[in-house]
Amino acid sequence: MSSAPLICTPAALASAGPALKAAVLAEALPYLRRYSGQTILVKYGGHAMGGGSGDGDTFARDIAFLKQVGIHPIVVHGGGPQINHMLQRLGIKSSFVNGLRVTDQATLEVVEMVLCGTINKQLAAEINAAGGRAIGISGKDGGLIRARRLTRNGELGFVGEPEEIDRRVLDTFRQSDIIPVIAPLGVDAGGATYNINADTVAGAIAAAVKATRFLLLTDVPGVLDDNKELVPELTAAEARSLIASGVVTGGMTPKVETCLDAVAGGVEAAVIVDGRVPHAILLELFTEGGAGTLIRGG
Repeated sequence: MSSAPLICTPAALASAGPALKAAVLAEALPYLRRYSGQTILVKYGGHAMGGGSGDGDTFARDIAFLKQVGIHPIVVHGGGPQINHMLQRLGIKSSFVNGLRVTDQATLEVVEMVLCGTINKQLAAEINAAGGRAIGISGKDGGLIRARRLTRNGELGFVGEPEEIDRRVLDTFRQSDIIPVIAPLGVDAGGATYNINADTVAGAIAAAVKATRFLLLTDVPGVLDDNKELVPELTAAEARSLIASGVVTGGMTPKVETCLDAVAGGVEAAVIVDGRVPHAILLELFTEGGAGTLIRGG
């Protein structure tokens, strides 16, 4: 793998000489051809919204760029830190069970307000301002996410998991120039709303649409080995072995498991991407070196 990918920031590229500009284009062209017409699912984590690709303008430009070159991006976003902030402002205490927020009715109302009313629309507006055409929706819209109550982690209230993804609304977007931006809420058969982990939603949608790549943007470099060095690529069997041996622990475990579920569901490869790196999406897709840990079947 290349240790020094050539893609750089637009400002740096603008001041670069002709040779570097040509080299960047030459490196990117095979990958542009490779992904043309393909679906790329990007999960934009709440913790990644703070710098590098976490800068809203940079992220929005990268997503708009994908659509403009014939790739079909789908964005699923989180918002944990933003929800925490609003709950604190309103004096509503939070508690967690195995990393999942216990969601009573009052908390659910705040979750929906922050995810759907603030983050979702802000991201769509930023992509539109960057030259794309985005529409913000949640899993409640068009029956996109049929949910069921999640009970295996104790009593969590209105916390759910995807039971079924109805991809028809996403197929409609794919046939147009619209980029869907999705908030991780769903409804059950009785119409009750559920708060769903955004990583889980992203993986389920990636599998439902058979995405070529599932990019999980977060605030860590990727999977690290025993020497704390980045592991650039893993098979599914190798990833499971790292979990079993305790090399992959803590918050990285559910992320790797989400990637494994997506790959098992038909996604060609899933990548845990360091969202703090400027233009991490472009680096991952259009350079040999990538920007994280890629997990594929096998």
